[in-house]
Amino acid sequence: MHSSDASAHTTTAARFNKGTEMSQKIALVTGAGSGVGRRTALAFLNDGWSVVLAGRRIAELEATAKLAGDASSQALPVSTDVTQPESVTALFSQIESTFGRLDMVFNNAGTNVPPTTADNLGFEDWRKVVSVNLDGCFLIASYAFGLMRKQEPQGGRIINNGSISAHVPRPGSIAYTASKHAVTGLTRTLSLDGRPFNIACGQIDIGNAASEMTARMAVGVPQANGTMAVEPTIDAGIVANAVLHMANLPLNANVQFMTVMATNMPFIGRG
Repeated sequence: MHSSDASAHTTTAARFNKGTEMSQKIALVTGAGSGVGRRTALAFLNDGWSVVLAGRRIAELEATAKLAGDASSQALPVSTDVTQPESVTALFSQIESTFGRLDMVFNNAGTNVPPTTADNLGFEDWRKVVSVNLDGCFLIASYAFGLMRKQEPQGGRIINNGSISAHVPRPGSIAYTASKHAVTGLTRTLSLDGRPFNIACGQIDIGNAASEMTARMAVGVPQANGTMAVEPTIDAGIVANAVLHMANLPLNANVQFMTVMATNMPFIGRG
């Protein structure tokens, strides 16, 4: 860490340590610079949480914080690449030194590549998707688990963004679908392993929340029967409120899996 960075970090830590009471909850949202992540971070800030905003683009994270208005003082943007262990280590070092604990993680960062069949998907694109959607999810969850296990009082909540692709695939989505099916396994195991330490883990499976990733829904996307069809979307704020509901439950209660989707999208009866 450069000296200027260290100075800024010290100032930030002092601000939060002075203004954050022990009763205030601390959240971490990854992918907080846009889409569902941004809307979720804002929902938590407006609900009185302190929120660590993680993502690769610091300017977008700072823009998210500004959108919170008066609550922006409780936002801590931290540039983070969830695929890099050293970057995640630095993120959690800052969380621990600033707040001393973590109550909730929304493991939201994700990416995709254009649809294609397995034989046309390059290994580099496969690794790009799996690295963010699975490796990143694991790294954030593992560090969060460790902090929640040792903090006093012990415990916390991890919420993974699964997607409806954790249940059924879209055509040409082998990397994305495989990564999201794996996230479900991660969620189930974290939920089981967290029981002795008061760590709850659940998953929200989102269908067609309006964002950069779903912009193509408005012009038509491939269907299982070979046709192209426009699909409805929902406002990302609906998803944000659902995540907030999951997070505000007492730790002896858990939403293990929740599906939030556009009512008329082709999921039930897909194919």
